[in-house]
Amino acid sequence: MAIAAAVLGVFSREPYIVGKPNSMMFRSALNRFGVHSEGTGMIGDHIDTDIVAGIEAGLHTVLVLSGIADRAEIARYPFRPKLVIDAVADLLDYLS
Repeated sequence: MAIAAAVLGVFSREPYIVGKPNSMMFRSALNRFGVHSEGTGMIGDHIDTDIVAGIEAGLHTVLVLSGIADRAEIARYPFRPKLVIDAVADLLDYLS
Protein backbone atom coordinates (compact mmCIF):
# COMPACT_ATOMS: atom_id res chain seq x y z
CA MET A 1 0.00 0.00 0.00
CA ALA A 2 2.98 2.30 0.37
CA ILE A 3 3.43 2.37 -3.39
CA ALA A 4 -0.27 3.15 -3.85
CA ALA A 5 0.07 6.04 -1.41
CA ALA A 6 3.09 7.33 -3.33
CA VAL A 7 1.16 7.25 -6.62
CA LEU A 8 -1.70 9.11 -4.98
CA GLY A 9 0.68 11.69 -3.54
CA VAL A 10 2.59 12.30 -6.77
CA PHE A 11 -0.25 12.17 -9.30
CA SER A 12 -3.23 13.05 -7.08
CA ARG A 13 -5.06 10.07 -8.59
CA GLU A 14 -6.15 6.82 -7.03
CA PRO A 15 -4.16 3.94 -8.56
CA TYR A 16 -6.03 1.03 -10.11
CA ILE A 17 -4.66 -2.00 -8.31
CA VAL A 18 -4.59 -5.21 -10.30
CA GLY A 19 -4.60 -8.30 -8.14
CA LYS A 20 -4.34 -11.91 -9.21
CA PRO A 21 -6.62 -13.00 -10.74
CA ASN A 22 -8.29 -10.00 -12.31
CA SER A 23 -10.80 -9.68 -15.12
CA MET A 24 -8.41 -7.31 -16.92
CA MET A 25 -5.85 -10.15 -17.05
CA PHE A 26 -8.42 -12.45 -18.61
CA ARG A 27 -9.54 -9.90 -21.19
CA SER A 28 -5.93 -9.24 -22.16
CA ALA A 29 -5.31 -12.98 -22.59
CA LEU A 30 -8.50 -13.40 -24.63
CA ASN A 31 -7.39 -10.58 -26.94
CA ARG A 32 -3.86 -11.93 -27.19
CA PHE A 33 -5.04 -15.40 -28.21
CA GLY A 34 -7.92 -14.15 -30.34
CA VAL A 35 -10.58 -16.13 -28.49
CA HIS A 36 -13.99 -15.17 -27.15
CA SER A 37 -15.10 -15.33 -23.53
CA GLU A 38 -18.08 -17.54 -24.45
CA GLY A 39 -15.76 -20.46 -25.13
CA THR A 40 -13.35 -19.84 -22.27
CA GLY A 41 -13.50 -20.81 -18.62
CA MET A 42 -12.00 -20.00 -15.26
CA ILE A 43 -11.40 -22.93 -12.92
CA GLY A 44 -10.64 -21.91 -9.36
CA ASP A 45 -11.04 -22.72 -5.70
CA HIS A 46 -11.62 -19.20 -4.35
CA ILE A 47 -15.12 -17.81 -4.80
CA ASP A 48 -14.22 -14.25 -3.85
CA THR A 49 -11.27 -13.97 -6.25
CA ASP A 50 -11.18 -16.66 -8.94
CA ILE A 51 -14.92 -16.89 -9.56
CA VAL A 52 -15.52 -13.13 -9.29
CA ALA A 53 -12.77 -12.40 -11.82
CA GLY A 54 -14.15 -15.04 -14.17
CA ILE A 55 -17.68 -13.65 -13.93
CA GLU A 56 -16.46 -10.09 -14.50
CA ALA A 57 -14.64 -11.24 -17.65
CA GLY A 58 -17.70 -13.11 -18.92
CA LEU A 59 -16.07 -16.54 -18.63
CA HIS A 60 -17.66 -19.87 -17.81
CA THR A 61 -16.79 -20.29 -14.13
CA VAL A 62 -16.03 -23.58 -12.38
CA LEU A 63 -15.56 -23.77 -8.63
CA VAL A 64 -13.44 -26.72 -7.50
CA LEU A 65 -14.06 -27.87 -3.94
CA SER A 66 -10.70 -29.63 -3.56
CA GLY A 67 -9.04 -26.40 -2.43
CA ILE A 68 -10.20 -23.53 -0.23
CA ALA A 69 -13.96 -23.31 -0.86
CA ASP A 70 -16.67 -25.65 0.36
CA ARG A 71 -20.38 -25.89 -0.46
CA ALA A 72 -21.39 -23.88 2.61
CA GLU A 73 -19.30 -20.93 1.44
CA ILE A 74 -21.23 -20.66 -1.83
CA ALA A 75 -24.38 -19.51 -0.01
CA ARG A 76 -22.51 -16.53 1.49
CA TYR A 77 -22.16 -14.79 -1.89
CA PRO A 78 -24.79 -13.15 -4.13
CA PHE A 79 -23.16 -14.63 -7.28
CA ARG A 80 -22.68 -18.25 -8.28
CA PRO A 81 -20.21 -20.17 -10.41
CA LYS A 82 -21.71 -21.88 -13.46
CA LEU A 83 -20.48 -25.25 -12.24
CA VAL A 84 -19.36 -26.66 -8.88
CA ILE A 85 -17.25 -29.83 -8.86
CA ASP A 86 -15.36 -31.77 -6.22
CA ALA A 87 -12.08 -32.12 -8.15
CA VAL A 88 -10.58 -30.97 -11.45
CA ALA A 89 -10.71 -34.57 -12.68
CA ASP A 90 -14.52 -34.30 -12.52
CA LEU A 91 -14.38 -31.98 -15.53
CA LEU A 92 -13.94 -35.05 -17.70
CA ASP A 93 -17.60 -35.89 -17.01
CA TYR A 94 -18.63 -32.60 -18.68
CA LEU A 95 -16.52 -32.87 -21.82
CA SER A 96 -18.11 -34.38 -24.87
